[in-house]
Amino acid sequence: MDVSLIISNILNPPILFFFLGMIAVLVKSDLEIPAPVPKLFSLYLLFAIGFKGGVELVKSGVTQEVVLTLLAAMLMACFVPIYTFFILRLKLDTYDAAAIAATYGSISAVTFITASAFLSQLGISFDGYMVAALALMESPAIIVGLILVNLFTDDGKRDFSWPEVLQEAFLNSSVFLLVGSLLIGVLTGEHGWQVLEPFTQGLFYGVLTFFLLDMGLVAARRIKDLQKTGFFLISFAILIPILNAGLGLLIAKLIGMPQGDSLLFAVLSASASYIAVPAAMRLTVPEANPSLYVSTALAVTFPFNIIVGIPLYLYGINLFWR
Repeated sequence: MDVSLIISNILNPPILFFFLGMIAVLVKSDLEIPAPVPKLFSLYLLFAIGFKGGVELVKSGVTQEVVLTLLAAMLMACFVPIYTFFILRLKLDTYDAAAIAATYGSISAVTFITASAFLSQLGISFDGYMVAALALMESPAIIVGLILVNLFTDDGKRDFSWPEVLQEAFLNSSVFLLVGSLLIGVLTGEHGWQVLEPFTQGLFYGVLTFFLLDMGLVAARRIKDLQKTGFFLISFAILIPILNAGLGLLIAKLIGMPQGDSLLFAVLSASASYIAVPAAMRLTVPEANPSLYVSTALAVTFPFNIIVGIPLYLYGINLFWR
């Protein structure tokens, strides 16, 4: 593997500030980001990436490649929680296995945004319609996870409030804002982009950097929860993203995605949700242990992907596409 890709990624300011946040916790600094600020920044990042994606979608149009990519995204979002569930059942009960499987079937928007910044730094282009793939991959895993719980629990059919489940899956704040911003970008097009560019483009990297500083603080605090997961789940949290990224790259190659889009698709396939799915699982599967599905996704998979995974997947693309 080209080590320079990893070094280039690590020396990216947002990644260095992520490390700074982790170090602050490890050395017991009193550095802390006030609670409303990270939420505001996460909403800004979703708004900015969604709006830009909508504008770019207008430019590219709805082509066969776009349709195939979106179908592939939904396929991965449904397939990953199914096969990972049976792997997890080797060591865990149905509730924990389904919750973790749903977590890894969904996506991390911040990992996607970090990969987009990495591509921009390298001067590799990517299409805005990948944001639509991001939006489509967040919710299906929640539904699949609940179906798995319904099918494999010993106490028979569970009584879910499906309207509440569907609302949590498709109308939670991150999905709603992302899809809404995408549609507004489509409706306003280039004119809307010119109006909002100073806000959506000029502030983007600064906000991403500050948000990753907070993510470093949160991830470091979750490290202690890894003691409860054991070697099996720590290995799972590293190896499954690599496997999912490989599957994503294979699909991208078959569809004929360009290099930048292929990396983003691989990152979407490899990432795990630590916001939307945990919130839904707490509501619908209270028997599952949150320290398992939150700590694996946030303290292991997220740092692995943004530090090592993104350049590793790009290296795989360079091999496949050569």
